[in-house]
Amino acid sequence: MDTTAFNAWKLVSLSPLPVWVLGLLAVGLALGVVLAAWGVRRESSRARRWVLWLLRAGAGLAALFFLLEPGIRNLQVARMKNRLAVLVDRSASMNFPVEPGGVTRSAQAADFVTRATAGLASLADRYTVEVYGFDPELSPTTAEAIASEPARAGTSDLLSALRAAGAGAQGGKKLGGVLLVSDGADNVDLAQGAVGRARAALADLDVPVSTFLVGQEALKDLAVERVKVDDFAFVRNSLTVEVELHARGFSGQEVPVVLKQEGKVVASKSVRFDSSDDVKPLGFTFTPDQTGRFVYTVSMPVYPDEAVGENNSRSFVLKVIRDRVRVLLVVGKPSWDERFLRGLLRQDANVDMVSFYILRTMSDDPGVVSQERELSLIPFPMEEIFDTKLDTFDVVIFQNFGYTDSSLSIAQYERNLERYVHNGGALVMIGGDSVLGEGRANMPTLYEALPLEGAGPASPEPFKARLTPEGLRHPVTAMASGGVSTEAAWGELPPIPGANLTRAKQGATVLMDHPFLTSDGKNAPLVAVWDYGRGRTLVIATDASWYWAFNAHKEGSPNRTYDRFWGNALRWLVRDPDLTTLNVTADPPSVEPGRPVGVVVASRTSDYQPAQDAQVRVELVSVDTQRPVAVQTGQTGPDGVVRLEFPPPAPGPYKLVATAKKGETDLGQGEDAVAVRAVGPELSDASVRPELMEQIARYTGGKAYRLPQDGLPGDVPLLDPPVVEVGRAKDKPLWDRWYYLVALVALLGAEWFLRRRFGYV
Repeated sequence: MDTTAFNAWKLVSLSPLPVWVLGLLAVGLALGVVLAAWGVRRESSRARRWVLWLLRAGAGLAALFFLLEPGIRNLQVARMKNRLAVLVDRSASMNFPVEPGGVTRSAQAADFVTRATAGLASLADRYTVEVYGFDPELSPTTAEAIASEPARAGTSDLLSALRAAGAGAQGGKKLGGVLLVSDGADNVDLAQGAVGRARAALADLDVPVSTFLVGQEALKDLAVERVKVDDFAFVRNSLTVEVELHARGFSGQEVPVVLKQEGKVVASKSVRFDSSDDVKPLGFTFTPDQTGRFVYTVSMPVYPDEAVGENNSRSFVLKVIRDRVRVLLVVGKPSWDERFLRGLLRQDANVDMVSFYILRTMSDDPGVVSQERELSLIPFPMEEIFDTKLDTFDVVIFQNFGYTDSSLSIAQYERNLERYVHNGGALVMIGGDSVLGEGRANMPTLYEALPLEGAGPASPEPFKARLTPEGLRHPVTAMASGGVSTEAAWGELPPIPGANLTRAKQGATVLMDHPFLTSDGKNAPLVAVWDYGRGRTLVIATDASWYWAFNAHKEGSPNRTYDRFWGNALRWLVRDPDLTTLNVTADPPSVEPGRPVGVVVASRTSDYQPAQDAQVRVELVSVDTQRPVAVQTGQTGPDGVVRLEFPPPAPGPYKLVATAKKGETDLGQGEDAVAVRAVGPELSDASVRPELMEQIARYTGGKAYRLPQDGLPGDVPLLDPPVVEVGRAKDKPLWDRWYYLVALVALLGAEWFLRRRFGYV
């Protein structure tokens, strides 16, 4: 006796005929039915036609029934369980109250999971229920843990959590559904809604996600949601900071908004909100008055009953740089070198140039013109330029300015020029026929500020300028970019037809030199720099550097070595913060709450070599109190760089002030600014996002619910677990009953009788 327990069945065909034979017979039966219907198409009585059609169709179905020999196959099967993942949001926004003075969203989510336990248990025969918390990492949890532990500080990444749930298959079990319990406050891929790639990623999950929205939308809150501003601004140029303010529960109310620079009010405005949930853009326009990195803060007052007060302000770091370098170009006589340099400076939007040719003095007679000298129409304003207005220039350039009659009148102002450089100005001396030779005797005080001194007459022989080891590292001659090394960039340039033969002074840094050996056995310097007092000077011992511009478009590819050389030179001369020997960079400049403050210090010696093993000290100074709150020290590596990290400080603006020493040598001081935010993106907005939760459900084939009060809904979409045949099967025929045969005979007999009765053969 067969005692096998069958727990499933299905209808099958027990006919021994091949499928193709059954198909042909079925087609034949269908044709018979159609022909019978065609034969009575002219019958005038509709009732007779229908009776004959139905009898023939019934007979055809009965015949097909016998051809297929239907039966019931009893089966012994097992149903594999699918996984059902319950994902509960554990990010920081779940600590917001559901309503003012009410329980937290996290507590409401825990209550729902507890009430849904019975509904989840009813699915245990088909699904393995797994409960996870995410913030955004997925970790197993329970309703008790959700209720007892506050939500952790973190970000909401709903898409990442859904992907992780799908990837967590156990023993080959398929994910049959996801229940997502969250307030919808996503800060990553779904921050802008389920659009574009995010929407496609949801569809690719291939599993229904049913969402359960936690929280209410009626919380009262002000928030500075976004601040849009460039990474840098120009000093003494107006700048606009665009702010987006979000208000809930402030309909018809006017709120003051203030922009501060490290505690000092820069601008203030008021904004009126028109609805209970309103977003207003606001723009602050101001003019920075000094260079450097500063922390700016946009803030609104904190009102009673706000869900969160920390999001009423937002800080950002702004780098303020020079808008334009003011350059005085004084030319002794016209030349191609002067023409190229003048054209380059005029085209540079960062340069404000004032230029003069010294072709006549106050004692010259404009009515007398000799063949040896040409006279300008107006006298050069010596006193105004070199006395009253000298300090208004960032850089003074003397080009092809040597021992001439016109230079005699400028000699009386050389003390002003030397003092200008010593007190922080910048001077460039470009060579020429008699520069650095006889001309230096005419202005000995000014020439004290130069790093070179004359060694002999000028050499007219063409030569190839050579980069020194110091020039490879120095920011003035550094050209490495786009995969092209500094040495290769200079090596592509053509020879120069002549130069002044000079010697470098003690302490000067020679960046490029001439193959000629001077009396001291060293190569004659071509480009040299040094610091003089608090200022800087640069000398180019030739008036033919314009030859370097010839390769600007060699073989169709741009070569801008000439342009970059002068751009680098001006930046170095005016002490661009990025070219200092001690560079301090906040890493990153804006820090989320609870995160450490990082700083990278790059230290170099005076010739811009990496300062290995330098001792670095960095203070984290609070801008509000002007006092250090923490100090870190470290030692630079072979590249002269060290990264230090401060423990998470309190929110607010800070300065990072660094000093470095190598042995007894002081390597300088540098600083940067860093803003530590009061709240991160997770807590900057207390609202819930029902529209995002609905999108997630719609694009995955799930359903969106407000958090139900009576446990798990009964219509949650889930994928059915697969059924596997694990035992025996037994077929039981259905066609071998006498009454089926009687029915077939009766249908055929009735049709034959009626056809004869109605007059059909």
